[in-house]
Amino acid sequence: MVFRIRTLNAISAAGLSHLPREDYTVASDIEAPDALILRSASLHGVPIPPSVLAVARAGAGTNNIPIADYSARGIPVFNTPGANANAVKELVVAALFLAARNIVPAAAFAHRLDGDAASMDKAVEAGKKAFVGFELPGRTLGVIGLGAVGLEVANAAVALGMKVLGYDPALTVDHAWRLSPKVERVLSIDAMLKRADMVSVHVPLTDATTGLIGADQLALMRKSAVLINFARGPIIDQDAVVAAIESGRLRGYVCDFPTPQLNKHEHVVTLPHLGASTNEAEENCARMAVDQLRGFLEQGTIANSVNFPDADLERRPGTARICIANANVPNMVGQISGQLGKHGVNIAGLLNRSRGDLAYTLVDVDGEAPADLVRQISQVEGVLSARVI
Repeated sequence: MVFRIRTLNAISAAGLSHLPREDYTVASDIEAPDALILRSASLHGVPIPPSVLAVARAGAGTNNIPIADYSARGIPVFNTPGANANAVKELVVAALFLAARNIVPAAAFAHRLDGDAASMDKAVEAGKKAFVGFELPGRTLGVIGLGAVGLEVANAAVALGMKVLGYDPALTVDHAWRLSPKVERVLSIDAMLKRADMVSVHVPLTDATTGLIGADQLALMRKSAVLINFARGPIIDQDAVVAAIESGRLRGYVCDFPTPQLNKHEHVVTLPHLGASTNEAEENCARMAVDQLRGFLEQGTIANSVNFPDADLERRPGTARICIANANVPNMVGQISGQLGKHGVNIAGLLNRSRGDLAYTLVDVDGEAPADLVRQISQVEGVLSARVI
């Protein structure tokens, strides 16, 4: 079987090279695709082709994909957490220095100087006082969100000699092991904001995180504090940020999301969404997305899906694999097993995993799986999709 992959953005060739040419056809105009792979293209309002089995986002954020719509069809949506973590971390570290040393306005001042060398020297000596900054060692950085990027930022700040506060109520065991023991975990964002000289935000954009930092939170921060946002623009209430800067409540704001309102202020530094814009990050994201698609299309395995649980079942030779996405309701496995029994099919292996309202079931059967069996499983109430490999 040849799988058909439709690309919705320019995807790194190094990543796409992981798709064997004899088994995959890849193009931006593929008809009836088995899978979609994209970066920033929006799928909101775009009809889902009936042929689509999976979607892969070559990046961490998936707010450009209507997850609920794909979940209802039993289609896993993959992302690539950690693949661009180093790229974003490096830019956040750069932002720490940009803010602490007023580098952007200072560079703009120097670039505007005119005249001969002597007059420039005189202007430099007179003007540099306006750009006096501070050093990072001993300062306190608050990191909101200790996922793949946040923990890298926290550890880098520790290495720079900063005191680091971390907040993440959903910190995973793996990330906890990788986090520097010098990072102090705090129990609330408010507690962090009161103590931090600089705050960096690293959470996904969801309904719960939209406007996470607003006027009430900014009022808790020190007047000399700097806010950094390389996650998503709407996580920070920009109206509140502008008001805090104009009132002297906030020293500065560095983000990756320019807007007309933000760009008016000299104490705001905006970058053109450069967080993951390195060749290495784009290759890592594409390679990871492709590998996840291959695992799902070829073996039915799931890793790093944002809507379905991870699932990996060792496969025995001489078996057919039935892959079932279903609602997480009682007796689903029993109903599937009942259908197998009616068709006289022997189960060689079975895995059932759930995540919230959704579940995923892998069933390996001896020999071949009758087409009628898969069709009848698809008709079980609560089954969202079923296919055989």
